[in-house]
Amino acid sequence: MLSFQEKVYGVVRKIPKGKVLSYGRVAALAGRARAGRAVGNILNKNPNSRVVPCHRVIKADGRVGGYKKGTKRKIALLKKEGAVIERGKVA
Repeated sequence: MLSFQEKVYGVVRKIPKGKVLSYGRVAALAGRARAGRAVGNILNKNPNSRVVPCHRVIKADGRVGGYKKGTKRKIALLKKEGAVIERGKVA
């Protein structure tokens, strides 16, 4: 049986370039709908952001949220993949 962490990484791996999911949505898809904060903690410890693109996970209100390598880097990665960001939110 997969751990919650493994399920989270599996969900995040499937987010296509230029698309995003909220922490809460990732939690729900991983089987624990109320564990959005846990998803954030798991992704903060992500050892391989090339395999698990945690920059594609955002806050429920559309704000980009935190990123281990800095918010500016997260925004740059999202824009490079085609996401539209206006006033700190993914449009």
